[in-house]
Amino acid sequence: MKKESKLNEISALDQEKEAKSYRKVASAACFGTFLEWYDFLTFATLAVTFGPLFFPSSDPAASLLFSLATFGVGMVVRPLGAAYFGSLGDRIGRRPVFMITIALMGVATLAVGFLPTYAQIGIAAPIMLVILRLLQGLSAGGEIGGSAVFLTEHAGDSNRGFKTSFLSTMGPLGILASTLQIALLQFFLTPEQFQEWGWRVPFWVSLVLFVIAFKVRMALEETPIFTEMRKENKRSSSPLMDNFRDKETRKRMFLLFFCISAGGAVLFFCMQVYTAIFLKTALGIAPKTVDTLSITATLALLPLTILAGAISDRIGRRPVVISGLIIGALAILPAFQFLQYLAAAAQLNVLLAGFTLICLSIPLALVVGPQIALLAELFPARTRNSAATLPHNLAAGWIGGMLPFIVTWLNKAMGNNLAGLWYPTLFLATAAIVAVFYLPETRDVNLRK
Repeated sequence: MKKESKLNEISALDQEKEAKSYRKVASAACFGTFLEWYDFLTFATLAVTFGPLFFPSSDPAASLLFSLATFGVGMVVRPLGAAYFGSLGDRIGRRPVFMITIALMGVATLAVGFLPTYAQIGIAAPIMLVILRLLQGLSAGGEIGGSAVFLTEHAGDSNRGFKTSFLSTMGPLGILASTLQIALLQFFLTPEQFQEWGWRVPFWVSLVLFVIAFKVRMALEETPIFTEMRKENKRSSSPLMDNFRDKETRKRMFLLFFCISAGGAVLFFCMQVYTAIFLKTALGIAPKTVDTLSITATLALLPLTILAGAISDRIGRRPVVISGLIIGALAILPAFQFLQYLAAAAQLNVLLAGFTLICLSIPLALVVGPQIALLAELFPARTRNSAATLPHNLAAGWIGGMLPFIVTWLNKAMGNNLAGLWYPTLFLATAAIVAVFYLPETRDVNLRK
């Protein structure tokens, strides 16, 4: 009896030690990913500001389009970063890639804060801005997706959806931090001061965040699964080629690309990025009001995402993701029509507008809540990093990242503020149909295989 009690005590201590270790890993991974998103999406938040500074034009709409296209450039090259860094993560380890990507993002973002404008150096200004966006995109390609694999491999076998869902909140938190900071700057500075130098402050602040994130990540250990593979010499020498040679892996990479990652990216960029652009430019709502609405919706999204991850541990990843895709396809057009209706009134009903944005957060949470666990669970350990990062970033970069530009361009071409929203609606509907027929359940997958 005494022996059994002692064994139970040792087991409890081991579990406590394991839990503390995971919390350390999760904190480091999440903070680093938060920094990546903060750096990457600050540009999107300032798209309206960047237009006249780097792309001066007599047509404000054209200026905005150029600014959004530059944001999209960073998204387009994300798959290249994913292909290179994802493969590197399968060959040399998850941890060293973490250090490289965060350093690249930190340097590129800080440089944007010191960049001269078009008025100061002419055409060289937008060229340099595009180059820095390319570097940001390459970094994000290696980080986003790779961090999902890293965290999931540390999470163990139980409650992976809940444990890893916190990583999905880093994107909204990055936007929240950026939006709050910009809102405060616009509150305390005059429009002229903000246009002259205030917009640079978020990029300068990133230096402090980068130093903290880099130091925290230095203390991380390699994932136990990769460590085991290295000891047993089970690593792949050409993971990307191995992925494309295997029929089942190819199929799952397509499903990840089209249903999970593209679906999540479309919802994210539609609801977290394009919504603010739509409210400010198409509807002419005051920037301060838009920022308040965006912050409210983001705060609601955070617990909803974690809840969706926890639900996926109970009923499975598949039904949660499919529900998000269907609800998103049904909700986008009516929600934006309602926002347009509210903006046309003599005085905007802020409460109803805020409630509408919160409702739009629900399908996003349902898709991205289980997404982190799914990224790792879909693929074998040997080539998991490259198999997960490439389709995920391809979807986020080419489908999601270009969404604000495509929707804005379609609206302008058709002379209708809502015409472009058929693009995300039809995409989500198609993704839902494909997922219903082909998306496998992965909740109980053994990650060591």
